[in-house]
Amino acid sequence: MIQSMTGYGKATAELPDKKINVEIKSLNSKAMDLSTRIAPIYREKEMEIRNEISKTLERGKVDFSLWIEKKEGTENATPINQTLIEGYYQQIQAISQKLNIPVPSDWFQTLLRLPDVMTKTEVQELSEEEWKTAQDCISEAIGHLVDFRKQEGEALEKKFREKIKNITNLLESITPFEKERVEKIKERITDALEKTLNTDYDKNRLEQELIYYIEKLDVNEEKQRLSNHLKYFINTLENGSGQGKKLGFIAQEMGREINTLGSKSNHAEMQKIVVQMKDELEQIKEQVLNVM
Repeated sequence: MIQSMTGYGKATAELPDKKINVEIKSLNSKAMDLSTRIAPIYREKEMEIRNEISKTLERGKVDFSLWIEKKEGTENATPINQTLIEGYYQQIQAISQKLNIPVPSDWFQTLLRLPDVMTKTEVQELSEEEWKTAQDCISEAIGHLVDFRKQEGEALEKKFREKIKNITNLLESITPFEKERVEKIKERITDALEKTLNTDYDKNRLEQELIYYIEKLDVNEEKQRLSNHLKYFINTLENGSGQGKKLGFIAQEMGREINTLGSKSNHAEMQKIVVQMKDELEQIKEQVLNVM
C-alpha cells in the first residue's frame, strides 16, 4: 500500500511534575527535510530523535516539536540575587550623593533589570526514566503520523485507480475513429486532386502515397506503450510504500505517449479524447507528488 507524505501526529505523557508534549507534521518533499523545536532538557538527545524520525518517515518536509508543561504548583519563581541587588543599590546611592543626582523614582524596577539580578535556575539533569517516557511519547506521535499517512495513501490509491481506468477507457474509445480517419484522409486528398487541382493522377501511385502517409500517422505503437504504462502504474501501486518517485517517472512516460497520440491523431474526435486523457493524467501528476 502506498503512503502519502502528508501526515500529523500528536502524543502526550504525564510525569509527576510535568506533561511532555510531542507534535509532528509532514508535507511532501523530494527528500527528508526535518526541522525540530526541542525543549532544552532534551536537546542532548536531538540526534537520536532525528535518526528515529528519518528512519521511520524516510521522506517529507517534517516539523517536529517537543515541549514540556509544568504542572500547577510545581512552577518555581526565578530567584532574585539579594546580595547582588543590595550591592547595586549601595553603589547607586553612593553615586547619587557624590554627583548630587537624585535616585530614580522607579529605582526598584531599574535594579531588577541589572545584570545577573534574576538568577537563572540550574539546568535539570535528564534522568533515564524521564527519557524513556519521552521516547515512548515520540514513538507514539510518529506512529499516529504514519497511520495518518496510510489513510491518506488509501485515498490516493483509490483516486489513481479511478484516473487510470478513465485513461484506459478513453484509449479504447479511440479505436473506432482510426478506420474512419483513414477514409477521411483518403477522401480529403482525392478531393484536393480532383476538385482543387483539377488534374488526372495515377491511382496506384496515390495508393502508395496514402499507405506511406497513413503509416506515418499510425498510432498502434503509442497505444500499446501507453497501455503497458497504465498496467505498470497499477502494478507499482500494489508493490508497497516508497513508490512515489517511480510512479512519477511512469506518469511522465504516459504523458509522452499521450502527446504523440495527439500529434498523430489528425482527427477532431481523437484530439478531443487526447485532451481528456491529458486532463486525467495532470490530476495523477499533481497527486503523485504527495506519494512517499
